[in-house]
Amino acid sequence: MAQQQMTSSQKALMLELKSLQEEPVEGFRITLVDESDLYNWEVAIFGPPNTLYEGGYFKGFFVALEPVLELDLVDQAGLELRDSPASVFKLLGLNRPPG
Repeated sequence: MAQQQMTSSQKALMLELKSLQEEPVEGFRITLVDESDLYNWEVAIFGPPNTLYEGGYFKGFFVALEPVLELDLVDQAGLELRDSPASVFKLLGLNRPPG
């Protein structure tokens, strides 16, 4: 059976995932929901020290739909935060924006 070729978005996501696994970013945990689906990531963000979010644990899913990207976060109280990834990272006071 022939192996299916990767699209450019799959290649980019694979490189980003590999980079995050080899050099993890402090305060983040990234895993694939299903190893066969590069478009569905589980993301855990731990509140950075010296911020209003210190001690918080924010879990969400990053679902990449070609060509649209969506980030859904649900905080500990179950409140849903919907925003662009860059805004969420800025809101949490994190230095490394996505991409």
